[in-house]
Amino acid sequence: MNRLFLLCFGAGGRLLLGLLLLALSACSSGPRPSTPTAGASENQAALRHPGSRWTLASWSELPGFETDPLHEAWNAWLKSCERPGPNFAALCSDIRLLSLGTGQEQRDWMRAHLQPYRVEALHGEPQGLLTGYYEPQIDASRQQREGFSFPLYRYPAQAGAVLKSGKPWYSRQQIDTLPEARAALRGHELVWLAHPLDVLVLQIQGSARVHVLESDGSQRWSRLSYAGNNNQPYQSPGRWLLEQRAVTDASWPGIKAWLAQNPQRQQELLWSNPRVVFFREQALGEQDAALGPNGAQGVALTPGRSIAVDPLSIPYGTPVWLASAGPVTSLQRLVLAQDTGSAITGALRADYFAGWGAQAGELAGRLKQPLQLWVLWPR
Repeated sequence: MNRLFLLCFGAGGRLLLGLLLLALSACSSGPRPSTPTAGASENQAALRHPGSRWTLASWSELPGFETDPLHEAWNAWLKSCERPGPNFAALCSDIRLLSLGTGQEQRDWMRAHLQPYRVEALHGEPQGLLTGYYEPQIDASRQQREGFSFPLYRYPAQAGAVLKSGKPWYSRQQIDTLPEARAALRGHELVWLAHPLDVLVLQIQGSARVHVLESDGSQRWSRLSYAGNNNQPYQSPGRWLLEQRAVTDASWPGIKAWLAQNPQRQQELLWSNPRVVFFREQALGEQDAALGPNGAQGVALTPGRSIAVDPLSIPYGTPVWLASAGPVTSLQRLVLAQDTGSAITGALRADYFAGWGAQAGELAGRLKQPLQLWVLWPR
């Protein structure tokens, strides 16, 4: 059908698209569960996953569903269809076709083929937490030189057996202080950064766009992507500062402001998070520059339309309706579950991919507000 559509789309194409969409709706197979009713059985009304409970919902419960510009999310959905899970693979031909549809046609198709479920914690908490992350852009040097003294490392091959076993390797403090730890990483430096806080930020975000000054004086853009970690637990520097009662604002802007006033405590702050992340480098071509890094699903992230979730609560590739209102922003939109993170655990927990650069970093650094989620599951 896709091939026929592509051959015939042209004059009168809108009518043809409408007919094709009508056919898709008419030909959909399988029974469609109704919206929740007072007499709905437990099996009809809820689905249980290892980390969450899904309760049957109606489309009218999704705030902003009638006004969201769905074409923005469709690009992320097309990415998920590059590596679809078993529950969504059969829908991907329709999803590709609908990339040329109107918002109303996309909404009609979603109503016909998907069922909303409200995501709840296993113990019934109705509201969760939304935070943000982004891809930093930063200057770097291929070699250690004046002004660039703090390395990011590639995965240390000689430590591979320990790391793959899940046993903890050297902590951040040990790497900074133990000669044997530094010796184990010697020769694995990818690039050098100007400030140790930049190292910490990039390791927490998990990827970066770096403008690298090469040994021959030339410059080029590269992407550093997550390659592994030292199997140490992640500890939030912001939470550490709150526990120290050093700040009331634990956002990245708040952390940087505190550090500017307390430079003598910089090492304490850095060592509060023992986890170290290793990277691999990729060339950043023109096409790659328009996309985010690959998430845990294995597809490129889309700014404003990709989220990181706990996969025990929501499987990768699932379309999700997200609603969050707070002091930073108000969001009511379709997003795709395409990533995860060490701090993203629990049913009602999501990390919103804001994009790259300073503006995205400002949003991601301050985003911490209530969250509601609905998964949109095939009927």
